[in-house]
Amino acid sequence: MKGLYFQQSSTDEEITFVFQEKEDLPVTEDNFVKLQVKACALSQINTKLLAEMKMKKDLFPVGREIAGIVLDVGSKVSFFQPDDEVVGILPLDSEDPGLCEVVRVHEHYLVHKPEKVTWTEAAGSIRDGVRAYTALHYLSHLSPGKSVLIMDGASAFGTIAIQLAHHRGAKVISTACSLEDKQCLERFRPPIARVIDVSNGKVHVAESCLEETGGLGVDIVLDAGVRLYSKDDEPAVKLQLLPHKHDIITLLGVGGHWVTTEENLQLDPPDSHCLFLKGATLAFLNDEVWNLSNVQQGKYLSTYLKGCDGEVINWCFQTSVG
Repeated sequence: MKGLYFQQSSTDEEITFVFQEKEDLPVTEDNFVKLQVKACALSQINTKLLAEMKMKKDLFPVGREIAGIVLDVGSKVSFFQPDDEVVGILPLDSEDPGLCEVVRVHEHYLVHKPEKVTWTEAAGSIRDGVRAYTALHYLSHLSPGKSVLIMDGASAFGTIAIQLAHHRGAKVISTACSLEDKQCLERFRPPIARVIDVSNGKVHVAESCLEETGGLGVDIVLDAGVRLYSKDDEPAVKLQLLPHKHDIITLLGVGGHWVTTEENLQLDPPDSHCLFLKGATLAFLNDEVWNLSNVQQGKYLSTYLKGCDGEVINWCFQTSVG
């Protein structure tokens, strides 16, 4: 049985993908599940994070978002039984690649797949579904009537976040990075309150949001990265498509929540003081914080996924792939 792995050069600049023969999996024991993989998503490999976590090794497994059929379960498995259809995310330190016929995974990293969702849809939307739910439910406490700015709404993450926000009864504002993205967002039903086209670099996101909210500002911001420096110090592409951090602070309403994916965000004392005056909060959306493979994180992911099973897994899967 073969699996796909990637090998990083000694200079960390070049990545080579190789097929590696795998030994037969050991007898399934304790809380582990043996799974026949039906579909696997190819997400970006975060080599920087792997290095920061001291996870250096010769070969890294490729593919972590998987969907498949349970072949066998350990004696302590309580959620699954053979022939169950499941979907999940392999942990960072998994020895098995998702791009393999059969994998062995702890039950805490799996949930049941809805019957009407295809294998491909399930594996392709699980990561962004969990990210969007985390940002809106846990980090910003979305509730009906709130206004939400979702940057780059036509992305996979943005598409799911918009639909979850609408599902909760929120007013959604989104940005589009191209004409095609704008046309895509304008076809959403229910409709998005305002689609801001930032592709030409001439539209001010802050002004548009303040106009849409009557000067009050938005309650929640989900960014797709921000500019940290002046125009002269930023690359041309980033300068054109991303708002400056000061714009985000300006458009944020009193008591608002800013959820950022900018891992190197730097706030000067005046920025912090402005957030303080607004009573606003800042949260970082880290893709992997709930997926580090230790007992506590494993239990958290299991509880989390099963807690949002009805809302994300059954509903978001079907709407995100349409």
